[in-house]
Amino acid sequence: MSVLIKNATIVNAEESRQGDLLVANGLIDRIAPKIDVPADRVIDASGNYLIPGGIDVHTHMNIDVGIAKSCDDFYSGTVAAAFGGTTTIVDHMGFGPAGCSLHHQLEVYKEWAADQAVIDYSFHGTIQHINDDILDEMASMVDDGISSFKLYLTYGYKLGDSDVLKALLRLNELNALTCVHPENDSAVNFLRKRMLASGQTDPIFHALSRPAECEAEAISRMINLAALADAAPLYIVHLSNSAGLDYIRLAQQKGQPVFAETCPQYLFLDMQRYQQKGEEGLKYILSPPLREAWNQDKLWAGMNDGSIDTVATDHCTFTLEQKRMGLGDFTKCPNGLPGVETRLPLMFSEGVMKGRMSINRFVELVSAKPAKMFGMYPQKGVIREGADADLVLIDPAKEVTITKEKQHGNCDYTPYEGFKLQGYPVLTMLRGSILVENDQFHGEAGQGRFIRRKQLDEKFRLRR
Repeated sequence: MSVLIKNATIVNAEESRQGDLLVANGLIDRIAPKIDVPADRVIDASGNYLIPGGIDVHTHMNIDVGIAKSCDDFYSGTVAAAFGGTTTIVDHMGFGPAGCSLHHQLEVYKEWAADQAVIDYSFHGTIQHINDDILDEMASMVDDGISSFKLYLTYGYKLGDSDVLKALLRLNELNALTCVHPENDSAVNFLRKRMLASGQTDPIFHALSRPAECEAEAISRMINLAALADAAPLYIVHLSNSAGLDYIRLAQQKGQPVFAETCPQYLFLDMQRYQQKGEEGLKYILSPPLREAWNQDKLWAGMNDGSIDTVATDHCTFTLEQKRMGLGDFTKCPNGLPGVETRLPLMFSEGVMKGRMSINRFVELVSAKPAKMFGMYPQKGVIREGADADLVLIDPAKEVTITKEKQHGNCDYTPYEGFKLQGYPVLTMLRGSILVENDQFHGEAGQGRFIRRKQLDEKFRLRR
């Protein structure tokens, strides 16, 4: 189907301009100040912003965390994403059986997504353990389009420093990106046990048992290990606090290729949420936890000065019933929040419309930079001729109050209940096909495609 979008404000990370855009055969066929040709559909975008489809490089669909399985699968989660203006996700796969190969989880997840996803998708490799077989297998994973890998410094399959160093060295050789969940596991477990022993079991103690120092120390350690690994490129996921940002900035100022992601929950929510009574505080349990509110201004500054490169979500959803397992013991509450649907609307309303960032920086954070860092650019993340027609129209005049009833995933609450937004996506298009228009879904399960991602671009090997 051909689509002609007229009179739009076309926004990329580098510039904005007025014009028309023609979509044909799933691609952006032509961009010009004025286009008058026959098309199957003509859309007047007067007064609206046309941006490249959002790219969320941190989701957890269909994940089993041992005590619970997330309530969003690749259908419900990607439908929610589409309503929020996201057209591509890169999912962090969950752990597989002990000792499994890297390809084991890739095949499992590709099978899950193939018949369910309504938007395009890829995956980060998940490193559970290190041995010669795993190190050798990394090359074939990269050949199969997996150009980034996740390792954990906490949880059951945490890696010790020597194994982290081995992984960094090998991934650096392969021109792949190492992503890390940074928390000091020993300190966290010590604090958790001490709190439980003294009867401190309410949700607030989840946050107090995983203080910012535990995250910041692990960030600093990873930065130093990456430096030892011949300056291996390093991507810090879900940065939540100012101290960690200070370490990241220090490395960046030295030219070390260290990159950072933050998430809306750390920009709009704070640890006072854990003080709510009953099950309310349990809704916000995730790791790293929400922080003191003063960290938020520091993170906004980091996004604007370029220290923070992307905004993702860490979308990992559990129902209230699942969250209630933590009543009386915060350690039994599955960690995670919904966010894939609200990411773009929150960042546009609170960032662009309130003057905290330019609309071009907004596009860079939520689409262009993720596409570049994770091997999808210029197929995605940019509005230019020949790129995939993954497009989102945002109406800056549309006012929306976030409520659970207006969300489209399977989670039965939203952490942003009652947030009043100015500006909202009114159309989402994937490869020229309209998925969502005026709150109506037009996509179908299995419409999304697996994206084989390229290796890390050479320009990301130095932070200058």
